[in-house]
Amino acid sequence: MVETISELKTRIDDYLGVNLAADVDQDTLYSSMRYSLMAGGKRLRPALTLATVQMLGGAVDTDVMRAATALELLHTYSLIHDDLPAMDDDDLRRGKPTNHYRFGAGMATLAGDGLLTLAFQWVSDNKLPAATRAELTLALAQAAGPAGMVAGQARDIEGEGQQLDLDQLRYLHRQKTGALLRYAVLAGGIITNQSRPVKAALADFGAHFGLAFQIYDDLMDVLGTTAQMGKAVHKDAGEQKNTYPGLLGTAGAKDQLHQALAGARAAQTKIGKLTGRSFAGYDQFLAYFKL
Repeated sequence: MVETISELKTRIDDYLGVNLAADVDQDTLYSSMRYSLMAGGKRLRPALTLATVQMLGGAVDTDVMRAATALELLHTYSLIHDDLPAMDDDDLRRGKPTNHYRFGAGMATLAGDGLLTLAFQWVSDNKLPAATRAELTLALAQAAGPAGMVAGQARDIEGEGQQLDLDQLRYLHRQKTGALLRYAVLAGGIITNQSRPVKAALADFGAHFGLAFQIYDDLMDVLGTTAQMGKAVHKDAGEQKNTYPGLLGTAGAKDQLHQALAGARAAQTKIGKLTGRSFAGYDQFLAYFKL
């Protein structure tokens, strides 16, 4: 049985809330790490991993939970660093003051560093088979590192004040946002030891989902409210960020969103054919994109 996103979120929150303290050895650092980690959030990334494991017939035990929630540690690190004065200089995240406003830029930087390194500890410090742990660690490093999310952030910084074309914008967001969401789905296939074609189809679903997520986020910066998003909106244009609405207009961005979702649904169908299983559990994730 595939649990709902709400059920998975509760399990993820419970695991994070209980287990973070065991691996942090400084009180202020712990408070700063916990402040951002437990500030809320949709938990879509680890939920995607856990739902994928369940749809592939795997069980979500403590070891799977530890490996999956490592991704939320890493995602939270990226948000803390993204909000820093040297980056986006945001003062609101998930409806609360950002970490550096609460703890100062130095401690916020260290909290992000701590969450990043702890993510790799959790991926490797569990009782999953050694080959599984090694494959997860490599895939996560590739998704998060200088050929993945970090490279996307660098492109985002360099692109400010420049007009990227659509292919360049897609590539930026494939790294900046899509890489971790692609990994989130692929990780479910790695944990359940799927064949290479199944892993490729899972990664394809995750990549399309990640692109849709970024386009939707761009649109909500234009169409949404601070209360809806839990962060400041209407900032991208003023900061000369490269976004889908900025390049294509709202209607064009919506069309790109529909194309990305169509790609995700095609991959969802392909995974079902390859495995002989139902992947209707992804429908609840695709329902996230409501305008």
